[in-house]
Amino acid sequence: MTSAQILVLDEGTTSTRAMLFSADGVQLGVSQRDLTQHYPRSGWVEHDAGEIWAETLACAKEMVARAGGADRIAAIGITNQRETVVAWDRETGEPLCRAIVWQDRRTADFCAALKEAGHEEMISARTGLLLDPYFSGTKMRWMLDNEPAVAEAAKAGQLALGTVESWLVFRLTGGDLHVTDASNASRTLLLALDGADFDAELCELLGVPRDALPQVVDTHGVLGQTSLFGAPIPICGMAGDQQAATIGQGCLTPGDTKATYGTGAFVLANMGQQVPQSRNRLLGTVLSQRDGERSYALEGSVFVAGSLVQWLRDTLGLIESAAETEELARSIPDSDGVVLVPALSGLGAPHWRPEARASISGLSFANGRAHIARAALEAMAHQTRDLAAAFAADGAQWTSLKVDGGMVANNWMVQDIADLLELEVTRPDFVETTALGAAMLAAVGAGIHPSLADAAQAMIGARSVFTPEMDDAVRSRRLADWAGALAKV
Repeated sequence: MTSAQILVLDEGTTSTRAMLFSADGVQLGVSQRDLTQHYPRSGWVEHDAGEIWAETLACAKEMVARAGGADRIAAIGITNQRETVVAWDRETGEPLCRAIVWQDRRTADFCAALKEAGHEEMISARTGLLLDPYFSGTKMRWMLDNEPAVAEAAKAGQLALGTVESWLVFRLTGGDLHVTDASNASRTLLLALDGADFDAELCELLGVPRDALPQVVDTHGVLGQTSLFGAPIPICGMAGDQQAATIGQGCLTPGDTKATYGTGAFVLANMGQQVPQSRNRLLGTVLSQRDGERSYALEGSVFVAGSLVQWLRDTLGLIESAAETEELARSIPDSDGVVLVPALSGLGAPHWRPEARASISGLSFANGRAHIARAALEAMAHQTRDLAAAFAADGAQWTSLKVDGGMVANNWMVQDIADLLELEVTRPDFVETTALGAAMLAAVGAGIHPSLADAAQAMIGARSVFTPEMDDAVRSRRLADWAGALAKV
């Protein structure tokens, strides 16, 4: 039905998009704009929050027009790059400094000091997270300590801190709402996994003022309303990008596992209502929340995936397009022992070594750009297998894997993942499952579908299946070469 169109705002790391969906999950339109990446120092990554809002608004307006007007849209769903922190003035609504992006490593020393003081065990037990610069809380503290405008706003009681969905909702509602959904809140180091709101002790430990933080709300339901597009439209779904992708893959029962290969690579296994506690440096996170009731996931995060291909293209100039990597990988029989460890912003799970740096090893005069491109794709399978071992050690053995994200359009890479994991891998024909998951949340929140299971039945389409084909000897050699290269970084 036309009136049940759903507008999704999908705010990623390198671009922002607005997408229009029907109630049965068909994509009706998309508008996308790139976001400027700022790298002021080694290990620092920043965004302009004003640009994020302006480009998101422009994309949204195009999709509202495509829908035939705001009165034809039943709900808005929002999904976003997680852990990226925005600081703004509550009174003016203006950003006070550049947003610090999830990839940023500037708070490594602060994290190390907290570890040295013996706080990591308590923080991990309470939040499901580790002390790493990846998470939002230490970025908030850095802003307070190093950005005078942020400190002044805090003193004046006008400071608003939040992740990107919080920033977008504030702007969409004309400053009426300062909220964050439970899935994004669970990435801050400031929310206990079983706590309804931000934890006062954790806020004090990290030095983040509670009154600058948003209110924690459900991931789906009637969460707010915007009148920016003419007729009022309710905001009915919000989730961090990886949680949204998990929902968009239909991973709704305990044990269901998905991997998203976007800028980074993220694996989530549904844990139901069991609060996850990892013994193998994986993360516990909130998957979704409705009427205060939470479901959880166990997560492994790899910092560099699609951004590695972007680096090969934009910085090294080895390729002209991401699609070229598949052609190059197929052009040679193997990588000839060339191994690329993509620690361009440290190593994520299960290693958590922020100081690690990337390496390309095994090169000889016989090797060229095809070997490096193939090694880059092979690194995706190796990083995924490292995560699979950690999940298995935590009692969450994978029996199959659902994959999505921009990189999985590469058939060679998906087959390589199936081969190295020795598992069946399925890929939806519609790979933009992050946006689909946000549409599903909004559809349930607006009452279009009664539950996420019903939304999955109605909105998730066909899939392709990849089965393992690799010879055991080839796999063993690959694993030995990877282990050797990893040990060196």
